[in-house]
Amino acid sequence: MPEIVDSYVKNKDYNEVRRKQKILLESYEQDFSKHAPSNVVPRIRLLWKNIPTQLAKENKKFIYGLVKEGARAREYEVALSWLIDCGLVYQVNRVNDCKVPLSAYQDFSAFKLYILDVGLLCAMANLDAKTILEGNDIFVEFKGALTEQFVLNELKTNVTTTVFYWSSEKSNAEIDYIIQLDGNNIPIEVKANENLQAKSLKSFVERYNTKINVRTSMSNYRKEEWLVNIPLYLIGNMKKILSKTNQ
Repeated sequence: MPEIVDSYVKNKDYNEVRRKQKILLESYEQDFSKHAPSNVVPRIRLLWKNIPTQLAKENKKFIYGLVKEGARAREYEVALSWLIDCGLVYQVNRVNDCKVPLSAYQDFSAFKLYILDVGLLCAMANLDAKTILEGNDIFVEFKGALTEQFVLNELKTNVTTTVFYWSSEKSNAEIDYIIQLDGNNIPIEVKANENLQAKSLKSFVERYNTKINVRTSMSNYRKEEWLVNIPLYLIGNMKKILSKTNQ
């Protein structure tokens, strides 16, 4: 959000940043009523406000039953399409295989929902600046969600390809993101801190024998035998980094 970033650069005031974020969120909700069909507006609001709750789960697959008890996908299809078409929400579909093209192996019944901006996600969840910057013992699951949101924003801005995620049939292994780039399927494991364990990624590589594998974390750049660790702050330059790494 350019105006919000500009406000912080000029004033270094987190409270002012949050005030502007809240105003922007309120304007989005007002737009629901102005531009969406009146019979769909309540469902749009329910979906929109439920996204932080869904992302707080360890398994972030979107479940309609958590939006409203007994809810079914067909009841919310129009509302979801409206949010996606307006650019307010990103839908990341699951793929059940790692072949080319990835788009041919989508499982349209399984997906994750993220919003357009990581700062707005913080505002929707009412996360204060101190918790985000310093963390605490109970800021765990949502910290992972914020990191995934940040990485998705960077990929959407800097890599012109569709972003998917992968999980095993029994959901005991999951890759946060997988993209197709220059003919290669590239799994990306997202870490919110310096924890360099990558069990799911290693399992994925052993199953599909992918040539380029990425872990992004708070650790510095490092190239190992079977993966490349890219610092979170550089993930937007992933394509350039990988091209140099594989020269």
